[in-house]
Amino acid sequence: MKSEKKDFKIKFLSQMLGTVPKNQEVYGSYVATKAPKDVDIEEEVASVEEIEEKGWTGFHKDDKGLFIYSYMIKGFLKSACEVAMANGAVNKIPAYKKWFDNLVFINPRKIYFGIDAPDGMLERPLRTMTMKGPRVTVTRSDYIAEDREIEFELEVLKNDKKVTLELVESLFEFGKYVGLGQWRGSGGYGRIELV
Repeated sequence: MKSEKKDFKIKFLSQMLGTVPKNQEVYGSYVATKAPKDVDIEEEVASVEEIEEKGWTGFHKDDKGLFIYSYMIKGFLKSACEVAMANGAVNKIPAYKKWFDNLVFINPRKIYFGIDAPDGMLERPLRTMTMKGPRVTVTRSDYIAEDREIEFELEVLKNDKKVTLELVESLFEFGKYVGLGQWRGSGGYGRIELV
């Protein structure tokens, strides 16, 4: 198949909070089952560091260090495309999520941060409104420091759906507003830029 490929390097403008529950039971029974269909659930669960506290989130880890899976980048791109279309920066692409899933590929599958342990931990309150009124709990997340970089290759299959390498590269501009990981919208964590 014909395609275009390009290597990308992303720099974090703000800390990225971990998104993986550090309890394998929680991760295996709920979170991993929501992952894309082509994901090996057992491999993902095995990469979760077992910690007793159920509200603590971190990162996947193996013998090479901490990493995120490539589908996080693809998810970011789909979200960025939605905003770019709403903003008028990109013409409407019908069924864009389907086309991103089938035409855009990120390699390697595991994108490493180049470290064996997180840079720190953030504790914060979470507020919610329930039938019984407002409730507050405390959550804890490991984080990756700002200025860290990750690298990957992005490949776009040739198509007539307007999904091009040039379009995909332009979508990374959205990363300075909303990036990767938890609390990326209102909290401003995980913001990114291309290097």
